Order: sequence, then structure tokens, then C-alpha cells
Amino acid sequence: MSTQTTTPTAPTLLRLATAGSVDDGKSTLVGRLLHDSKSVLADQLAAVERVSRAKGLGHVDLALLTDGLRAEREQGITIDVAYRYFATPTRTFILADCPGHVQYTRNTVTGSSTADVLVLLVDVRTGVLEQTRRHLAVAALLRVPSVVVAVNKVDLVDYAEAPYAAVAAELAGVAAELGIATVHTLPVCALSGDNVVTRSGRTPWYDGPSLLELLEAAPGASEPTDGFRFPVQLTLRPQEAARDPRHVEYRGYAGRVSAGSVRVGDEVVVLPEGVRTRVAGIDLAGRELEAASAGQSVSLRLADPVDAARGELISSVADAPAPVTEVDAMVCWLAERPLAPGARVLLKHGTRTVQARVGELLAGLDLDRMAPVELERLALNDIGRVRIRLAAPILAEDYTVSRRGGSFLLVDPQTQGTLAAGMIRGHTVFGNDFEPAAGWEI
Repeated sequence: MSTQTTTPTAPTLLRLATAGSVDDGKSTLVGRLLHDSKSVLADQLAAVERVSRAKGLGHVDLALLTDGLRAEREQGITIDVAYRYFATPTRTFILADCPGHVQYTRNTVTGSSTADVLVLLVDVRTGVLEQTRRHLAVAALLRVPSVVVAVNKVDLVDYAEAPYAAVAAELAGVAAELGIATVHTLPVCALSGDNVVTRSGRTPWYDGPSLLELLEAAPGASEPTDGFRFPVQLTLRPQEAARDPRHVEYRGYAGRVSAGSVRVGDEVVVLPEGVRTRVAGIDLAGRELEAASAGQSVSLRLADPVDAARGELISSVADAPAPVTEVDAMVCWLAERPLAPGARVLLKHGTRTVQARVGELLAGLDLDRMAPVELERLALNDIGRVRIRLAAPILAEDYTVSRRGGSFLLVDPQTQGTLAAGMIRGHTVFGNDFEPAAGWEI
């Protein structure tokens, strides 16, 4: 017998991504953050110390804590996105350590796509580089809620304020050009740990928080809280109900709340059919909840018999998204073979996958100038604007309104490999004429 309880309090979670140009010290910063926050196991640290001695270094190379691939250690660069998990007494973190080289821009897009905060490294001696602008442009494009820039290697300018201030002013100008409202900058030395976890006495002219203090105080995901969205992953029916018609039937719809919240008794609509009903119950691991909110994986019971299968959406009624059959989107091409108009793909949006065709390649995006350029096809790491026609409707929302509701993947129909990550900027409501999103605003 289940007992009714209130929704359990979720731990405070922050998703962050790190980026920076090659040799800016990003892996060292991440290693220092993990080490000084006491998030490294003793055997891991011992292994890093042994490798550091074998390399003839006079210090522990904390970059080895994150550069896990053999090629990364041999070349001294980050290639793949490395995910790290650590926690402090006040917060839990999921960190995506993204590569800095231009040829791995797709990895930076992948790691930043779900981030609440982007931590960008800049060498105080070189200032804003082309790749710095590129990473800031990706942050603007993906609508990363917060951007923190760590101006690294201040020890190499004798902890002087003037070089740091010049870089901070240059960063503010670039951020303003890209439409990023706020960028918090701070001076750090990843090698010695200045202002990484604790504030440093060697930068008395900086009276702000350390990097970890900034991350502990940063707001979490900024998804809208008004609209309830629940993509159905699975319909649950016990085997007893199927074998014995006299058995009390249970029908639940399992999934993860992607936005907003819902309470027992709330009116909802099942899309794309448009059937209205009410939430009769919310189940979680054998317990009944009064409510569920974004991030929770639960099973919903509805008051009326509804034939809702995987790929359908249970939504609040007042702001329910309309089914769309054509989208205008920005896509980052992740595959080796290029994208050309006319390509047939699968579009995966939430739990729904539909056949689709790339109708037009409207333009490519020059990330350095943030301006459109003419392209006949998109190559690996290119970002461009495309129009995609769908064989069946999806419940899409504009990416500027909802990062989850406006994001999708393009998948190869033959290999099932991921081809592109996309952000919807305009769409056709089922049965209406298409009105593309205006401009190239980031």
C-alpha cells in the first residue's frame, strides 16, 4: 500500500562548462578546483603525482586529473568533453570540461548546451583571442544563463592590476557586441590556486569572490516555471491487468518533468491529440506525491482513459505548445560528412522522433563576426540556419523561450548516429503558412 508524501527537496545542482583557448590553462584550473575543493580521491592524486614525477616536473600537474585520454596527455591538450562530478557543503556540481582547439568546436557546443554557467579562461598576457570570441559567441547562441571569465596566469605579470583591467575591459566590449548581459571576470592563477577556491592575498586590488564562491552563488537553470511540460517516455501497465480483466487496471505515464510543475487535480492536455483531462495521481518509486516539478522523473495517472504513447506531451492547458510541421533553426553540424539541402534525416525532439527533410540552407554563421555568410553546405563544426520540413508534427517552442522545448537533434536514419544539434528560432503551426524568424539576432 502506498502512502502519500510531499515532494522531496531536490539538492541544489549546478551544471557548468569550461572553455578556453589552447594553453590558457583550463585543464589546470579544473584540476585545481577539484583538488582544492577536496574532490579528488587519494589514489587519483597519487597517480597524478607519479606521472608528474615521471615527466620531470617540479610540481603536481593537476591538468592530468581531467585530461584522461592518452592522446590528451601526450599532446598536452583537451580533445573530448570530460564530465566531472564534485560537491561542496552547499552545492553539487556537474562539470563539462570542453576542448579549446577550434577543430573541436562541436565538443564545446555539446558541453555548453545544458550548462547553467560557462567558465571561460583567458590568458592575461594575450587577452581576447579569436577562439575567445568564438566561445563567447557559442555561449550567446546557446543562451547560457551565466558567463564567468577567469583571467588566468596573473602570476606571470607579477599580480599587477593594469594587465587584468585591460583584459576585463576588452571582454566587456565583446560581450556587449554579442548581447551577453553580464560577464563576471576575476583574476586567477590556476597553477598556485589564487582566487580559485579561496581568495588570494596576492591580488589585494581585487575584492570580489573566488571562482568557487561565484559558482556556489550562481543561479541554476532559468527555464520558465509557469508552463508544465512532461514528455511521455513509457506507458506503464502491470502484467496482471493484461492477463486478468478483473484486475484493477493501473495506467501510468512515465517520464521526466522538463519544465514547470504539476499538482494532483491540475487540468492538463495530451498533445498532439489535444485531449484534456486532470492529473489523478503522481507516483515515484512506490510513493504518491502531491506535486512534481522540473527535473523529477515520475509516473502520472490521469483521470480519464487516454491513449498517450511515447513521444507525446502532457502539458498545462493555458500555454500548451501548438503542433508544428516546419522549423527555422540554427544547427551546429557534428558529423564528418557535410549537410546539403534535400538531406533526409530523423529529428529527435524530447521523446518524439519524426522523419524530416532539410529544405533550405538559409546561410552559414561566421562566429568571429557574428554575421551570415553564403554556404552551399555545412561542414564539420559549422553553424548555420536551415529550414526543416517534418513528416509528422512536433510540440516545439522557440529556443529563446525554452532551451529544452526549443532544442533538438538530427539523426542519421541509417546509422542512428547524431548529425547535428539544433535550436528552433521559428516554426510553422500545423496548417498555417510559414513565417520565418526575423534577423540573425544571437
